[in-house]
Amino acid sequence: MLKGRLFFFSLLLLFAGCAQDARYNRETQYLGGLGSRIASAFSPNRDADSYWDGDGISGSPSIRIRLSEQRAYFYKSGQLVGVSVISTGREGYGTKTGHFHIIQKDKDHKSSIYGDYVDEQGNIVMKEIDNTKDPKPPGAHFDGAPMPFFMRINGGTGMHQGFLPGYPASHGCIRMPGFMAEAFFRSVSTGTPVSVEE
Repeated sequence: MLKGRLFFFSLLLLFAGCAQDARYNRETQYLGGLGSRIASAFSPNRDADSYWDGDGISGSPSIRIRLSEQRAYFYKSGQLVGVSVISTGREGYGTKTGHFHIIQKDKDHKSSIYGDYVDEQGNIVMKEIDNTKDPKPPGAHFDGAPMPFFMRINGGTGMHQGFLPGYPASHGCIRMPGFMAEAFFRSVSTGTPVSVEE
């Protein structure tokens, strides 16, 4: 009986301790960021792993993409100021590794290859097509997939806002949550170095 009571009180203290643990406090600063980021981390287009603390920090920007981690790291003069979850190229469409630079920025970019075939009224006739392989139905036209905050690094590959299923799923691009794509976009310029590594 005494053992049972001690076990119960131990559990009670453990759970009470968790409530006081700073990791579970909504006011705790998240990786150097504002406490409000925790509260908003689970709102649409947010996640609990990405953060941005680069506003107000000067220095030359650079980006490091780690494919094995499915993370993008943003630096200003070597200081880490942001981390983003990403989704890179799936099997058969792998994201190329190497050292690149931002060669184009386009806030409202649309894919020239992937998208939908739509009719004159804008109704989707064929969804998620590759216009280099899928024949266009009569009377339809191609509507490229939106790639907001597009930052091209090589050929057709770039970083942009996109769907994040938790694993590599793109046609080679580096997808990011919208709030991170926007932060990266406003903080880079043509020529910003980007390294992509396993």
